[in-house]
This record gives sequence, C-alpha cells and structure tokens, in this order.
Amino acid sequence: MKIFAAAVNPADRYDMKGPPLLLRMFLPLFKLNMGVFRPKDPVIGSDGSGRVEAVTGSVTQFKPGDEVFGSCKGSYAEYAVAREDRLVLKPVNCSFDEAAAVPIAAVTALQALRDHGHIQSGQKVLVNGAGGGVGTYAVQIAKYFGGEVTAVTNTEDLEMVRSLGADHVIDYTKEDYTKNGERYDLICEIAASHGFSAYKRSLIPGGTFVLVGMRDKIILRLLYFTLLRRLLSGGRKFRFFIAKINQKDLIILRDMLETRKVRSVIDRRYRLDEVGEAMQYLGEGHARGKIVITVGSDMKDSLVRGRLQ
Repeated sequence: MKIFAAAVNPADRYDMKGPPLLLRMFLPLFKLNMGVFRPKDPVIGSDGSGRVEAVTGSVTQFKPGDEVFGSCKGSYAEYAVAREDRLVLKPVNCSFDEAAAVPIAAVTALQALRDHGHIQSGQKVLVNGAGGGVGTYAVQIAKYFGGEVTAVTNTEDLEMVRSLGADHVIDYTKEDYTKNGERYDLICEIAASHGFSAYKRSLIPGGTFVLVGMRDKIILRLLYFTLLRRLLSGGRKFRFFIAKINQKDLIILRDMLETRKVRSVIDRRYRLDEVGEAMQYLGEGHARGKIVITVGSDMKDSLVRGRLQ
C-alpha cells in the first residue's frame, strides 16, 4: 500500500514505550513481542488508508489502484505491507484520514458493545470516556443498535458527543455518574476512572460492564480472576477483551461510514515527520476523537474536507 493516512492509537504508543523494563527483561512473552531495550518493530503504526500499489498472486479481492483502509503493521511510513483479510475498500464519500481513523478504535467499540456487551435495542447504555477515539465511535454505534445512550466526558466535549447522537450527557468534572442514582443495562468503560464497587452500584441486576482499552492479555487475566467475583453479585457481568481486527467487522463499519450512520471525529492531523509530537499529544490524554498522521498526496484534500465539515 501507498499510505495516505495513519491513525495514532494507544497501542502504537505502547509498542514504542513498552511495559516496565523488568517485565521486558524477565518475562519471555514481553521479550518476544516487545523487545527489551528498543521496540521490536522499527516502524510502528497499526491503522492505515491508501492505495494498493502491488499484490501477490494469491490476492483476489484487490488490485493495484484500489483505495483501501484497514489494519497494517508499520503504517507510519510511505509504504506498508498489509494482509488481504485486514483491508476493505474505502467508501467514496470518506476521505483517507477519516478512513484511517476507523480500524482499531471503531472495531474495539463495535466488539465491546455487540460481542461483549450484547447490546439490545431500548437498553440504557453508558459510555464513559465518550469524547476519545473509541468513545466517539461507541456513542454512535450504541445509537445504531437502538440504545438510549448516556455519554460521560469533559465540559469541552459535551456538545460534540451530543452531535454524535447521545441522548444524555454528563460532565464528569461536575457530576459522578456512579453517585447520581441512575442504573444502566450496559456500561462501556473506556476511562477506567472508578472503583469496581462504584461500577456495581451503577449497573442493574443482570447488567453488563465492559472494560475497554487494556493491552496485555496476561494483565487482563490477572484482573479477571481478582476482580470478577466482586462484580458478579446480583448477576452482573464483567467483560474485558482485546479487539480482534477482522475483515467482516471492517465491512460492517465501512457500510456505516458509507451511509453516515457513523463518522470519524478527528482532533488533530500531523505530518509524518511530526509523529513524535502526535505521540506526545496522545499521551496527554486530552485527544478529542482521533489523531491522524497524514502521509501522502491526500493531505491537502483531507485538510480542506476537514475544515469544510
């Protein structure tokens, strides 16, 4: 692929920084996947959009010239190699930077609500961290499935999440949603800002809590065994997961983009030589929607499109 745009994800920052040194040195899994003293992969980046430049003989779905988006390792570059089953055709009504923002963040939101939250139409759904990359998609996807959505975010992002379809908004700087007496069928927790007794208090009996954004499977399993019992009383369910990027879900999201059921919210765009600044901004934790690295010739068009929108 010739890369035109790539998204900035917490997973990319984690790949760059890695877990604590002691874990990298003494746990084989971390040594194998992350490297010890430097990142295992010299070029980071996980999401990208662009144009197919060449294909191997086994590829049947795409041909040179096709405009695509999806998951591809090393997308912070002018060219990257991608698997056929991790790409889909880009909608014509969607810019490259809008498409690049989708894969990890939107697939995570989709799988959190559909696969792990088992969302049903008419349910009361709360999204905590609604103003971020995953959260902006979660609000829209929850509405797509017919949920009554409460979005929790900061003061500056209240109107933005309303524009995405949230039925109710809570400013976490002024109100603690775990103490307002409301109870929800499903909580999609991205910010992880409360203790588990508070989450339990905010769920109806039989409700589901889905924790989004954890990275290491080992840490997830440890959390599962130590915390699950505390949340299960009253039939409440606790779920957490690592999203699995697949073509089927990318197709679903492409159709949502094409029909404008979902749109990408892009906070900032950086050039390829500004990746360090983009990572620093992501690390500050105040991104509003997604951060995008704009690489190729689509830069001018995407910036103009963003200003018009």
